[in-house]
Amino acid sequence: MFAKHFVYDEKRAAEIMELREREAIKEPCLLVQGLSILALVVAGFVLHPVLHYAPSVVALLGAGLLIAISKVETGEVLGEVEWPTLAFFAGLFVMVGALIEMGVIGDLASSLADVIGGAELGGSMLLLGGSAVLSAIVDNIPYVATMAPITSELVTDVGGDPDHVMWWALALGADLGGNATAIGASANVVVLGIAERNRHPITFWQFTKYGLVVTAVTIAISALYLWLRYFALA
Repeated sequence: MFAKHFVYDEKRAAEIMELREREAIKEPCLLVQGLSILALVVAGFVLHPVLHYAPSVVALLGAGLLIAISKVETGEVLGEVEWPTLAFFAGLFVMVGALIEMGVIGDLASSLADVIGGAELGGSMLLLGGSAVLSAIVDNIPYVATMAPITSELVTDVGGDPDHVMWWALALGADLGGNATAIGASANVVVLGIAERNRHPITFWQFTKYGLVVTAVTIAISALYLWLRYFALA
């Protein structure tokens, strides 16, 4: 889709080759501090079941610790925060939370589960496609959180194991469906915010016209994979 943009520019290639990686590191001490704190934060995420700290708390503790031990000015750090993106997420999750509390997302998920019934092949394909569509409309994180217990019931009803095709249909549909629109996944919103800040704005429909194609192709490939892996070659 972007083939015409991938052209070789000898001047730009020469400029890239002249770059020196170490020259980009202005503060080696801060780099070491940042990587050390990052390692602790990742360890905190991994040990979440043992420590019983929410990932958000671990992340905020890491940020606070880095500010405390480094010499970076707080105002400078806060100036680099993507405030418009955070505000968007706050509004988005409030709206999605309201839909969950009103039972809208739960009703949609339950309706999908009722249609699926005990038909594994048809149900898996429907779950894959339905998850892709719903994840393009609402953020895929709350959708998966809502759909996970329903999928668990579906798997139990058909006597499936933990590696059942239904789980993969949910994971692939929700993950790849998030590529369809700008609000389908958190990463999309973050990238659009960064692009706008660097004077390369990407509109919702600019993103969507490419995202829909990518989603359609990847979901089709996923459907073929699930059919081959769990039905044709099982």
